Amino acid sequence: MASVIAVVDDLFFGAKILETAERLNVPLRLVRSPEELEAQAQACRPGLLIFDLNAEGCQPLQAIRRVKANPELKNTPALGFYSHVQHDLKAAAAEAGCDRIMARSAFTAQLPELLRPYASP
Repeated sequence: MASVIAVVDDLFFGAKILETAERLNVPLRLVRSPEELEAQAQACRPGLLIFDLNAEGCQPLQAIRRVKANPELKNTPALGFYSHVQHDLKAAAAEAGCDRIMARSAFTAQLPELLRPYASP
């Protein structure tokens, strides 16, 4: 089963995503830079990429562009979440190639459903 990679620099939120993934038996890796993302994605061929669009230290927009420019990774679904008041960030993420963009509150509420398809048997 495909794994999930999350690009997150908020330790609390990263722990929440990791805890949900572990509870559902979803292989998940947390990364903090476009370079680390690309290396991990090349190594494990994830089924889903999750981006905290507010994680400035992770350079999420640059990371999305790099993944979508990579022929081997460009078809990997990219899901971004953001603070619901940041409409410019949402538009920038869509322009960078993010496939699905959600408000942080919706992402949090739907996290188990978003991860469940990647669960290991």
